This record gives sequence, C-alpha cells and structure tokens, in this order.
Amino acid sequence: MSTVCTTEAVPANKIMIETMPQPTLIHVSAVVLRNSHDELLTVRKNGTARFMLPGGKPEPGEDPKETAVRECQEELGAHLVPENLRLLGTFRAPAANERGSEVEATVFTYPEVFDVAPSAEIAELRWTPLDQKLPPDLAPLLEYRVIPLVTQSSQ
Repeated sequence: MSTVCTTEAVPANKIMIETMPQPTLIHVSAVVLRNSHDELLTVRKNGTARFMLPGGKPEPGEDPKETAVRECQEELGAHLVPENLRLLGTFRAPAANERGSEVEATVFTYPEVFDVAPSAEIAELRWTPLDQKLPPDLAPLLEYRVIPLVTQSSQ
C-alpha cells in the first residue's frame, strides 16, 4: 500500500467539509459543599452511575443562585442562604449522564453544611475526601474542572 502526498492547491469549491452535530448544551447550577473533615459532598441521581455536585437545571425565570438554592433544598433538604453562596466559576464538560451532550455549570461554594439527606431524585450521597485518590465514578465536570480548582484554592 502506498501513500501519495501532494502540495497542489485544492480549489475551495472542491473541498467538502463534514460537519459534526453540535452537542446539546445543558445549563445547570451546582454547589460545592464541604464538611469539617474537608470532604466534598457528591450525589448520585436515580438511574445513573456517576457522582456529581448537588444542583440541577433552572426553572423558567430563575438565575443561577436561585437554581442552586432550590436544587439543594429539593435534593438534600439543605436550606442555603443565597448571600453566602460564592461564585467559583462557570465550567463546561461532557455531560455525565446524557450521551452526546455537554453541561455548562455555574458553580458556587458554600460554607460548611451539617444536615443533609437524599431526597427527590437523589439515590445516594457520598462525602468524598479530597486528600485521597479520587473514586473512578465522578462526573467529568467535577473531576476535571471543579476538584482541581477547589483543591488548588485550599492549599
């Protein structure tokens, strides 16, 4: 088998560009909640395998802070004070549970939270130590965008 390379210019009208479908973009708000042991609260939703930050999609008319507060109340029974939320940033990554989609998350931090329990669509809560090897079942946004920033800022 031989390969032929050429330096000939190809007229623009002869170039066929194959376009890939754009991934669906899912907008969410999420909250970094830590306990006194410097563990990060992660949640796994019903019917999914990946752990992520508590949070979710906005209702019509909600801003990202309002979404974060409502979702933490629904998912964890946590009553967050909006004024105590601090913007960590807005991040994009492949969606953990929606194949072919990307998630764009507005992520906040919040002071220590004590009483949380799974409710709504949450199947499981897990406090994840950040000073140990991370578990293999974290959502890409959490593992590759949020945790590196959180651990860097706490050093």
